[in-house]
Amino acid sequence: MAAERVLDVRATIKSGGEPFDDIMQAVRELPPGEDLVLLAPFDPVPLFGVLGAQGFSHTSEALPGGDFRVRFSRKDS
Repeated sequence: MAAERVLDVRATIKSGGEPFDDIMQAVRELPPGEDLVLLAPFDPVPLFGVLGAQGFSHTSEALPGGDFRVRFSRKDS
């Protein structure tokens, strides 16, 4: 399994914030061979297309309690 960077945006969203900029910054800083694991209170479907266009695939897993764990991996890794 690849190394991973975990970004938990649940508190940001719960407080009414928008985590998109934080997510995009994490993607820009992601070293080759490392995955981004996003923890969110919903399945972030709009991100699938945005990051897919940047060369990422994803897997999404529903967690107990309704949150989601989404792994974004570079398609060429």
